[in-house]
Amino acid sequence: MDVRVAIFIKLLTEKELAEINEACDMATELNNFKSKIYEYVESRMAFIAPNITAIVGASTAAKILGVAGGLSKLAKMPACNILPLGQQKKTLSGFSQATALPHTGFIYFSSIVQDTPPELRYKAAKLVSTKITLAARVDACHESTDGSIGRMLRESIEKKLDKMQEPPPVKFVKPLPKPIEQSRKKRGGKRVRKMKERYAMTEFRKNANRLNFADIEDDAYQEDLGYSRGTIGKSSTGRVRLPQIDEKTKVRISKTLQKNLQKQQQYGGATSIRRQVSGTASSVAFTPLQ
Repeated sequence: MDVRVAIFIKLLTEKELAEINEACDMATELNNFKSKIYEYVESRMAFIAPNITAIVGASTAAKILGVAGGLSKLAKMPACNILPLGQQKKTLSGFSQATALPHTGFIYFSSIVQDTPPELRYKAAKLVSTKITLAARVDACHESTDGSIGRMLRESIEKKLDKMQEPPPVKFVKPLPKPIEQSRKKRGGKRVRKMKERYAMTEFRKNANRLNFADIEDDAYQEDLGYSRGTIGKSSTGRVRLPQIDEKTKVRISKTLQKNLQKQQQYGGATSIRRQVSGTASSVAFTPLQ
């Protein structure tokens, strides 16, 4: 089957060709005027917006001012609207948009952003746009005509970009936290208080453990080197005086033991061996039948 393609070629008339050439000349002339305006604004940027020029340079600052419509309008814009200024909208119908860079305008292609690694350029562009907003408001108020604030903002941008490019810190293996121990139940009451009082340290033992400062102690025994009686007997009279007995820590006898001792004293508690008898006495009894 033969497929024939018919191509119709029609030449332009003289009038149409003249109109097309005139339109091209006008576009070229407008582009030249635009470039001249940019060159003039770029040459005067050090006087118009010195702080913005100190951040992104004269050429980028002139392009941003030209698209924004002036310094006063740029000062009223938020940073999110300054970032996409100058972006080129492309119609990629039917093509992959994976390589398309959204929100990439004059700021994204400035030198300060392009000097950073590709993975940090979008963050750098957002950071620069925020600083340009502050610098534009300073320039709109005609303050800091020497560009000192702009240089300060650029230094802060460079410090933050250097901080982003630093390697991450080395992760140390952290030990496991201390386990949370459940609070133990402590018994209380009259019985526990009495038991604590019973087994508490006596005043005599406290004095035995107490030592005087700058006082040479004599060894109580030659075998136990360093053993001493503490402050027991260390009084002005030189006598060993026992401390006052605390009734709470005094040794006690249970009621059951007291009853048993009383029973032994009443019923057969005293034996013949314990009695004071003469040496000729005997426990053997003799009867007449023997």
